[in-house]
Amino acid sequence: MDVTGTNLRAWENFWRDAPDGPGGVFWDAEAEVTAALHLPLFEAHFDPSLPVVDLGCGNGTQTRFLAERYGRAVGVDLAAAAIGHARQQDPDGVAEYRRLNAADLDAVRRLGGELGEVNVYMRGVLHQCLPEERAPLVEGIALLTGGRGRVFADEPAESAKGVLGGLAQGPGGPPAKLAAVFAHGIAPAEMPDETIPELFRAAGMEVLARGEAALVTTERRADGSRIEVPTNWLVAGGAG
Repeated sequence: MDVTGTNLRAWENFWRDAPDGPGGVFWDAEAEVTAALHLPLFEAHFDPSLPVVDLGCGNGTQTRFLAERYGRAVGVDLAAAAIGHARQQDPDGVAEYRRLNAADLDAVRRLGGELGEVNVYMRGVLHQCLPEERAPLVEGIALLTGGRGRVFADEPAESAKGVLGGLAQGPGGPPAKLAAVFAHGIAPAEMPDETIPELFRAAGMEVLARGEAALVTTERRADGSRIEVPTNWLVAGGAG
């Protein structure tokens, strides 16, 4: 499956217009309050000898954090413009970045042929996929992880709809960075909480751990506290 329609255009346009530098995007919180908080959830499951693929890496904030803890970290994203931001923000080349449509299984196989089995870190990607892309994307993750690799996936919970809806309908309208997302026609699709583990099981993977967390954003409320979006996370593996 290849993505050539409105979804790809929306993401290319979004990242083309996104400001340079850290924190310019709604979900681009610093690694200390994102991947660093996730690390205790997946570290015991990840084989440290395997590369890590940051799927949906955006501008690479989390990829660079992962590169400091694993021998090789590769950030992949659907949008070439996102990869451009990631490379610009990593002048020392601590991580690698590739444009990849993870629902294109031929492209995934080529990456797997280069890297071998990998661990996968993924944050909020399935909610942004077109419905018909979700099963192929998870199948692609199963191909990448193989027998030894594991995936950590963190996705907005059903209850996130109320949080985002409340922000969008506030008296002043949505916060500026969230408004920029909506302006490009991007909005998280509604998915029942059990859909995510069911997708991984359908791809032949075992759910090894799961729980609740929060997506920390770069926007703040009037009292100065960070806006957070409730999420569900899981670790899965064993497809090989």
